[in-house]
Amino acid sequence: MLESSKDSAKLDAMKRIVGMIAKGKNASELFPAVVKNVASKNIEIKKLVYVYLMRYAEEQQDLALLSISTFQRALKDPNQLIRASALRVLSSIRVPIIVPIMMLAIKEASSDLSPYVRKNAAHAIQKLYSLDPEQKEMLIEVIEKLLKDRSTLVAGSVVMAFEEVCPDRIDLIHKNYRKLCNLLVDVEEWGQVVIIHMLTRYARTQFLSPWKVDEVVDEYCENNFYESDEEQKEKDQKLKTVYTMDPDHRLLLRNTKPLLQSRNAAVVMAVAQLYWHLAPKSEAGIVSKSLVRLLRSNREVQYIVLQNIATMSIQRKGMFEPYLKSFYVRSTDPTMIKTLKLEIMTNLANEANISTLLREFQTYVKSQDKQFAAATIQAIGRCATNITEVTDTCLNGLVCLLSNRDEIVVAESVVVIKKLLQTQPAHHGEIIKHMAKLLDNITVPVARASILWLIGEYCERVPKIAPDVLRKTAKSFTNEDDLVKLQILNLGAKLYLTNSKQTKLLTQYVLNLGKYDQSYDIRDRTRFIRQLIVPNEKSGALSKYAKKIFLAQKPAPLLESPFKDRDHFQLGTLSHTLNSRATGYLELSDWPEAAPDPSVRNVDVAESAKEWTGILGKQKKEKPTKKFYSESEEEEDESASNSSSGSGSDSESEKEDKEEGSTDESSGSSSPSEESTDSESDSKESAAKKTCRAVNESDSEDIKKKKAEGIFKKRSTSSSSDSEYTSSDECSSGSKSESDSKSDSESGKSENATSNKKEEKPVQDRKTPKNQDVFLLDLDDFCPVTTPVAVPTAAVLSPSLTADLEGLSLSSSSVIDVTMHVSVPTKTHELLHRMSGKGLAAHYHFSRQPGIFGDCMVPVQVTLTNTTDQKIENIHIGEKKLPPGMRMHEFNPIECLEPGGSITATVGIDFCDSTQTASFQLCTKDDHFNVNIQPPVGELLLPVTMSEKDFKKEQGMLTGMNETSTTIAVAPQNSTRLVIIERVVKAANLGVVPSGQDNIHRFAAKTVHSGSLMLVTVELKESSTAQLIINTEKTVIGSVLLRELKPVLSQG
Repeated sequence: MLESSKDSAKLDAMKRIVGMIAKGKNASELFPAVVKNVASKNIEIKKLVYVYLMRYAEEQQDLALLSISTFQRALKDPNQLIRASALRVLSSIRVPIIVPIMMLAIKEASSDLSPYVRKNAAHAIQKLYSLDPEQKEMLIEVIEKLLKDRSTLVAGSVVMAFEEVCPDRIDLIHKNYRKLCNLLVDVEEWGQVVIIHMLTRYARTQFLSPWKVDEVVDEYCENNFYESDEEQKEKDQKLKTVYTMDPDHRLLLRNTKPLLQSRNAAVVMAVAQLYWHLAPKSEAGIVSKSLVRLLRSNREVQYIVLQNIATMSIQRKGMFEPYLKSFYVRSTDPTMIKTLKLEIMTNLANEANISTLLREFQTYVKSQDKQFAAATIQAIGRCATNITEVTDTCLNGLVCLLSNRDEIVVAESVVVIKKLLQTQPAHHGEIIKHMAKLLDNITVPVARASILWLIGEYCERVPKIAPDVLRKTAKSFTNEDDLVKLQILNLGAKLYLTNSKQTKLLTQYVLNLGKYDQSYDIRDRTRFIRQLIVPNEKSGALSKYAKKIFLAQKPAPLLESPFKDRDHFQLGTLSHTLNSRATGYLELSDWPEAAPDPSVRNVDVAESAKEWTGILGKQKKEKPTKKFYSESEEEEDESASNSSSGSGSDSESEKEDKEEGSTDESSGSSSPSEESTDSESDSKESAAKKTCRAVNESDSEDIKKKKAEGIFKKRSTSSSSDSEYTSSDECSSGSKSESDSKSDSESGKSENATSNKKEEKPVQDRKTPKNQDVFLLDLDDFCPVTTPVAVPTAAVLSPSLTADLEGLSLSSSSVIDVTMHVSVPTKTHELLHRMSGKGLAAHYHFSRQPGIFGDCMVPVQVTLTNTTDQKIENIHIGEKKLPPGMRMHEFNPIECLEPGGSITATVGIDFCDSTQTASFQLCTKDDHFNVNIQPPVGELLLPVTMSEKDFKKEQGMLTGMNETSTTIAVAPQNSTRLVIIERVVKAANLGVVPSGQDNIHRFAAKTVHSGSLMLVTVELKESSTAQLIINTEKTVIGSVLLRELKPVLSQG
């Protein structure tokens, strides 16, 4: 068919051959017959011949060389596809003799009118460089020329060539930096990935570190009371001049942000690593939502994304804490994904969420996947060492696992318990005895070795058991694994030194067995130990120190994340995934100490007039994409767009301009004279737009003032807590929008004077719901845990229904009611001393009044006193520095406090069931003071009433890791029912549960934020002791409450 004179037969034959190649079949034998048709006049045949030649030109180089003249003629073909294909085939013939021909072809193609041909010229550069690296200098000239290209089709390919040939020549990027940033959104996906990685490296060499500003703010935030106003002004001035972000740095961050919506996982990952390495720490958090979205992709993508999240979560936990539930393990996940999710959950563990995580871990331990179950036990061990409040709880849970039927689970538990016991061995003699009993049943060598090491290390704490263990293991010595044999020898040596009467003969027996063992490791260790512990004439000076050598204090092992040392590799790279340097990896440089000259990125106006008008249009186009982010950010963006002054008609005209520009670029056939006239007209347009800007800025400022007044009125008239929340949110977003609009105007966004009237509309529109459409990331399961939720108040719903809504798993027969408490603590805490507050003193106490600000808030009464002889005006709460998830309801501003006067205001704080400090500023007209409120754990509870039967039923469901207990000594005069109830209720906001027994006192409450039950039992025993038991899912709060109640009940 290929020899046929009819084009239709040849075309059919070529289609079949290309189909064979696509299926992976070998069609190289047909090369001579196909290559004859390279000169065919039929364009369709020619295209398919070139597709075939690109595949086999490298294998059949001699035959391909015969057709070089045809390829050279094809480089002048009027069809751009033929020209590009000819260049691709030519660059695929890897013979050094045709390097000059290839070089000439690439130079010509780089000046081609078609962007598609120029793109292929960029691809050919890399092939030629790998064939002959000596052509580097000439290729760099071509790259420099192509970098100036305005086509989005070429940008990605030429940057790839730049990265391959001369990645260190960043001077080539200076003039093209802004153009690349602005073209980025329109480049094809794989080009975006390459450009983002290159710009990340570039930015690290050209801009100052934005991370230093956080450290500086902390350093200067302390305000000395005795400091003069001038010194304070100097400090403020210094703080202002410490760091301002380069506009080009901001341009890169702003133009990559919309790409977080990309469908391509690689693009999202590239933007995420750019924000991680370049953005201020306060802004890097926006990538977390997009990365969590990628967890819905296939398992390969999940694996890479989870690896990067694991590295991020070690340094900045707060980024992923709201999405903790997204990392819960599914039964369908492969082991590699399960292990990575487990790693991330362990990194994110803190006092607030550890109880939830331990419940998850309890389920994972029962998994059929034994490797995953073992990894879970290691994770429990890491949580226990990182969070001291749950160490005992985790240890008890691991001891329970020792009775598991599965050997692997038991073995891993033993290894982890051994590491935990090393941190505090004095308290755990019972656990060591329990593990010694299990030695007969455990067969896994690592577990047996760990138990023997523990008994040997703490043999003085178990003096009766240790010799017996040595006796049993001496019998089975010959059948043991090498690892166990070494530990038997160690145990014998330690017992010989501490208890030689009982164990001298046993140790000598074990040493004799080791002397003739098959393993030379065992034989060597035996000889070494014998010389060290058994003194004779030959033994050297070391034998005197045998006891110090064997029984030296061992440092406790550090349980660390395996991802801790990966952060020196750039995120998203192969080197990071493999945790070793891969070929071609380019390291990120450290931030420069002093900023290089930013003027190197300035481009002559005459050259770039056309370019900048395109940029202005693009930035207008990008605005709506910000709606993709959270609601708070939408508010910022709305206000930013309101304060800018571009009208709808203008943006449409700009879009038309942009479309005309893009059609010109794609055709690639405009003459030089046409280009020059276009650039002149464009520059005139841009000059006209600049003259409008001054008018617009003054108008936009008027609008800002109107907005601010509207918000203030709204805030002062609001009566419900919800409306006050929204108004305070709007205030914060308003202040942010001002800074946004300023930065936008600085970066050169077009503004128009005709839109002032239209802009008042969006302010009113704010009252309507923001998210009417469902966006890609705004799905329920990705809502952060800490998002404020409008909870129905107790006045509308019955207390039991409120409790159900709060998440308590109660049966239909249970009756658990929230109750008002009679006991209100009289203890007050100092919030602000009169000296520090320049005459304003503040104290606070917890009023225990539920439902004032909603069910999640703890009410705190603040008493403000004016100790000066002058009025103090406008007392209000200023900037809040709250941990993630924590919320605060402010009191209404106090206009005036008379001299010697005192006033009480109430604030509501959602502490998220943790004792973390709520830090905020208490402000007056002239000053602001940093103050803190830290709640006792007893004030994080709401008292509930329930029957004794319901109490016992709920207590039965909260056992194991959910139970903590201790024994306390109680003085006889304090053991009466009234005294115990009075003391417990005063220390913690608990409700009294009726009890049918005189020696058992029961109390119940639920946590304010999550509604988890907290059950407290005080059981009086004989000989003036009592057992205090606390059952709750919130194990951290339970253990802290146990610590606080213990001295209350035991004191005289």
